[in-house]
Formats: sequence, structure tokens, C-alpha cells
Amino acid sequence: MQLSRVDPELQPYVRRIPPIPLGSNWGRRFVRWLGKRLPNKQFAGVSIEQHTELNPPLRIYRPVVCHSSAALVWIHGGGLIIGNAAQDDQFCATTAQKLGIVVVSVDYRLAPEHPFPAPLDDCLAGWDWLQQHAATLNVDPTRVIIGGESAGGGLAASLVQRLFDAGQAQPIGQLLLCPMLDDRTTLDRGLTAIDHFVWNNHKNMLGWQAYLGHKPSFDELPAYAAAARRADLAGLPATWIGVGDIDLFYEENRRYAERLQADKVDVTFEVIAGGPHGFQNWAFATAIGQRFIAKTHTWLKSLLAAAND
Repeated sequence: MQLSRVDPELQPYVRRIPPIPLGSNWGRRFVRWLGKRLPNKQFAGVSIEQHTELNPPLRIYRPVVCHSSAALVWIHGGGLIIGNAAQDDQFCATTAQKLGIVVVSVDYRLAPEHPFPAPLDDCLAGWDWLQQHAATLNVDPTRVIIGGESAGGGLAASLVQRLFDAGQAQPIGQLLLCPMLDDRTTLDRGLTAIDHFVWNNHKNMLGWQAYLGHKPSFDELPAYAAAARRADLAGLPATWIGVGDIDLFYEENRRYAERLQADKVDVTFEVIAGGPHGFQNWAFATAIGQRFIAKTHTWLKSLLAAAND
């Protein structure tokens, strides 16, 4: 892909992104090791609690001033093979502070050491923990949103489907940032030839293969293994999907949004011109990144206001 397709503000960031060695055990372990050594940051108006004693570990963001009894269950990205909850401190802390809500981020297990359904089971356990401890967090368990970015967005979408089918307490919405929804994208040679910035189809194959335990194919998968495989999306909660138009996941995100809309789900599909994968994370402070984050907050505020009616 030509760098000229990237938004000019993001081009300097793209140039500085190093190659990530995900194709080997040592490479993944090294990247995970680096991720665990992110410097701890303080965010005005928010406290961050790391609960490593829980299974799975949870990272809880509490605003000093709570404007709402709502909460967000957040799931981090990393292609299902790298990443941790702390990498999303900026987004989670900012969201907690600006909306005055509690955010609970799940540190789920990673593939290939822990393939499907282990990561999704961990996300469900994080949801269940919040439901069980809502009173101690001053959270209304009926006013919880599920969200995630990239692989976390895909896990969030699968978790929403799983909760719907189980008939348990339901989220009031799902916030999906450039979600990794469809393993069949790995089989699209046209997309492979484009070689997208940040996350290309080669890395996508590594992630899906590690998670599924086999190479992706058009064969049937177990329920919830890939959110886009679900045939019937009717009854799912209000959904916000945001993605850049040069993101590898743009087409699968667009199709999922269209299918949700066809099944009468309230959907907002936000497309950012010149946005590579996950730009709102690694270029959080840029104007384009802040506009994107502001759109998520506006949708969340609207969703919570409607839930109060």
C-alpha cells in the first residue's frame, strides 16, 4: 500500500512503526514482554486498579466523579496473540473520566497457548464478575456496554452474541473499533496483495490460525469463534462500528454493519478516510485520533441517555 493513502497527519507515525515478529514463539513472547513493561501513567480524574488476583485479571478505571451508574466492559486488541489491558489505558481512562462511568478491561488469555474458546471464556468471566460486583462499583448491571478494539472488538461481538443466546443479562450496546470479525478475510488474495499498514493479511492469518487451532477455511466453525459467521443477527443491541477506509478490516466491518442493519439492529457505521488499523490507539493524541474518540464518546452518551428514558 502506498503511504500517500494514509492521512497526512498519520504518515509520520506509520513510518516509525517497527516490524512486529509475530510468526515465531520467541517473537510473540518478546512483544508480550515489551507490552508488560509499558510505563504506568496517571490520568487526571481517574484511578486505575489492577486486579491480578482475579481470573482473568481485570483492570478497573474509576472516575473521581461518577456522572452515571453505567459501565463499559472493554476488551483489548492484539490479533488474539499479543496485547494486554494496560495498552488501552488512554482510551479507557479518558472514557471513564469524560463519561463519568466505570470501565472494566479484561486481561484475557492469548493464543496459540490458549486457543478458542479460552479468550472468549475469559471475556465472559469478566462480564460475569462485573454483574456480580456491580453494587460495590456503584454500577447498574442493566446499563452495561461491551466494547473492544481489533481482536478485542471481535471478541466483544462474539460475547454479545453468546450472552444473547444464553438469555442472561444483556448489554445495552456494543462499541466495536476496527473489529476483527471474520476469519475468511485471510483467504482473500486480493487483500493479501495490498499489504495493509500495521495489520496485514499475513499477520491476520497468524492470528486466526493461532486462535482457531488450524488454518482458516470456508468450513463451518463452532458458534462464536468468528462473529461474522453468525447467520442471524436480529435482536442484538445497538452497535457502533468505526474503522479506517484503508484498514484490512474495512470490508468485513462494512458487511457486518450492513447485515446488522438488515436485521433491524440500530447501527452506526463510522468510516475514517486515510485511517490505518488501530490509528486511534497508536496516534491517540492526533487531531484525527481525537475526532474518532470523540465520536465514540458522543455515541456512548447518546446510548446512555436513551437508556435513561
